Amino acid sequence: MEFYQEGLHMHTIQKLGPGFLLCLIIAIPCWLLGMVLPIVGGPVFAILAGMVIALFYKQKTATQAGITYTSKKILQLAVILLGFGLNLSEIARVGASSLPIIISTISTSLLMSFLLYKLMRTSANISVLVGVGSSICGGSAIAATAPVIGADDEEIAQSISVIFLFNVIAALVFPTLGGMFGLSNEGFGLFAGTAVNDTSSVTAAASAWDGMHPGANTLEQATIVKLTRTLAIIPITLILALWRTAQAKKAGHMQKNDFHLKKVFPLFILFFIFASVITTVCISAGVSATFFQPFKELSKFLIIMAMAAIGLNTNIVKLIKTGGKPIFMGFCCWVAIAAVSLFMQHALGIW
Repeated sequence: MEFYQEGLHMHTIQKLGPGFLLCLIIAIPCWLLGMVLPIVGGPVFAILAGMVIALFYKQKTATQAGITYTSKKILQLAVILLGFGLNLSEIARVGASSLPIIISTISTSLLMSFLLYKLMRTSANISVLVGVGSSICGGSAIAATAPVIGADDEEIAQSISVIFLFNVIAALVFPTLGGMFGLSNEGFGLFAGTAVNDTSSVTAAASAWDGMHPGANTLEQATIVKLTRTLAIIPITLILALWRTAQAKKAGHMQKNDFHLKKVFPLFILFFIFASVITTVCISAGVSATFFQPFKELSKFLIIMAMAAIGLNTNIVKLIKTGGKPIFMGFCCWVAIAAVSLFMQHALGIW
């Protein structure tokens, strides 16, 4: 029996190893490039590298199983490890005041993507991914949502590309825009934390503001607001899982008495919550937050690996040809989120 199990494990390694190793080889230089150019980020470099390699690397028989495994399972592991970066008590203490703005911007983005989905007849999965990516936390939200709705690699790549485009624009433009609008340091921290969707771009925008306004220290506030937004992954994925089940029932693919919450609620999100709770309890007990830093860094690297795999499974020519509608949707969500963030600040007397 033991010999059989060893043989089974060896077969699995032989099957998944080549593709996994290929993604690892692509990920390492992309990770290093991401550290040099954080405004772009390792995941974007990885997905672009994967798509370019896929143009020339057509026969993927030996590596396909490992590439698919990396794009699915490794991506889920990355989301779980992301939970170790969330101290729930700190978020509750500092981030709670930003909740009205966060809820408004998330609702606006999801509503905008839904309306444009109906008007433009775009892919339902891309519409969901662009909506959650724009409003919650960019690539991480897309990574968490994609398995729940059954999005394929090309849909993920399309959504990541759209989010990246407006991430870069936001990081470059928002500090100057905030100065033109006369935002306070607190106001810009809220603006960057709620209207910029990826952590690296939030950091870039807040750091640029701090550089323009010595002593402002908006980076910490913007980061905590951003982490508070990240928690929205939990209810959003649950709602989407329930919605997908309802759609399956409606289409006749599932009987009414077949529904079980544990079947539709993604297990990796449960582990993500568990990781957040562990971090919160340990820090409350006196463990330094730096203890969890390696888990956060590993999460970032695994996302880069998964994006390399997704790039390898993506047809870049098709992506460019079909990119118009998703880009327009991303633009509309981006503008709507920024406008609602500023409006809510004005309504709450912050700006």
